Amino acid sequence: MSIFKDSTILITGGTGSWGQELTAQLLRDHNPKEIRIFSRNELKQVEMKHSFNDPRLKFIIGDVRDIKRLSISMRGCDFVFHMAALKHVPVCEENPDEAVKTNVLGTQNVIEAAINNDVKKVVDVSTDKAVDPLNLYGVTKACGEKLVIAANKETDKTVFVCVRGGNVMGSNGSVIPLFRRQLETTNVLTITDKRMTRFIFSLSDAIRLVLKSTVDSVGGEVFVMKMPSSTIMDLAEVIKEELGNEDTKIEFIGIRPGEKLDEVLVSRYEAMDRVVDAGDFFIILPFLDLPETLEHYKDKPRVKMEEFNSRNTKILDKHELKDLLKKNGFLDPIFDYKEVFSNLTKEQLERITKNDKWVI
Repeated sequence: MSIFKDSTILITGGTGSWGQELTAQLLRDHNPKEIRIFSRNELKQVEMKHSFNDPRLKFIIGDVRDIKRLSISMRGCDFVFHMAALKHVPVCEENPDEAVKTNVLGTQNVIEAAINNDVKKVVDVSTDKAVDPLNLYGVTKACGEKLVIAANKETDKTVFVCVRGGNVMGSNGSVIPLFRRQLETTNVLTITDKRMTRFIFSLSDAIRLVLKSTVDSVGGEVFVMKMPSSTIMDLAEVIKEELGNEDTKIEFIGIRPGEKLDEVLVSRYEAMDRVVDAGDFFIILPFLDLPETLEHYKDKPRVKMEEFNSRNTKILDKHELKDLLKKNGFLDPIFDYKEVFSNLTKEQLERITKNDKWVI
């Protein structure tokens, strides 16, 4: 029987692409009693309510910066998935105080509200950018991970864990919808650096692993998704070959400040005798003294690695990449851009790609 059956679940940032896929899988496969969608955007909540049309959903307008609202919203909750964040790298760089308020202080508010309400388990959804961070977004997410892991020392009623993932195909603001929109409006695909690699994974698979980590976790772990990767050049070339024409161009616009050539999901420091192979995951054990967790994993063999990054994982060749894109609908003639790129004009696209260097 699923641990989520007849449970009450709260998802912060639940109207985002990850939150909506999590909601869909929970409703379809796990029959929860209630899912509370906690977010700031009224329009997105209305659209999601109409899209799902399920009486088990409850929509709550709120901000993770508001601990009182969070505490009220978590009453009677069994599980909390924390997905709310300021995520776009340039936005965080230009508004550092706002990024800290949401991504760091907001995460601490989620922790305190969960403890006050005796929530069974809190899952913080993190990012590869939290590893050896070069930009403020990564720094705030790294702080969030540390807060969540340390929260296990504050209570014996609530379990706190982290799940760290890389790029998910087609999520809001990601590069595939950008490439599709560029083809339609400018017929030019912009790449910051052709040497760049990025993890690539389907959203449905990512959420299945989030749910699996929730079931398997003991407390204080960081679950790292094992993800293949692609070079940005191969991705652009596949999209050009499948959807472009003889006039389609690929333009190099230069790497932006704080952007890495390769993404890292397990750092070389974390890999020092603290990583367990769990099939679909690597599990990074806590540096803090959490006796029950360390006892649980004491006989599990450790993985020998220098680090886990998008260069030393399996890199999909162009044929494999094309198959993956086709399977997930990203090469379909008609494409749903969601809200991020759907209404951008040619001039707006050129500005955000060449001037702002908008790449996720």
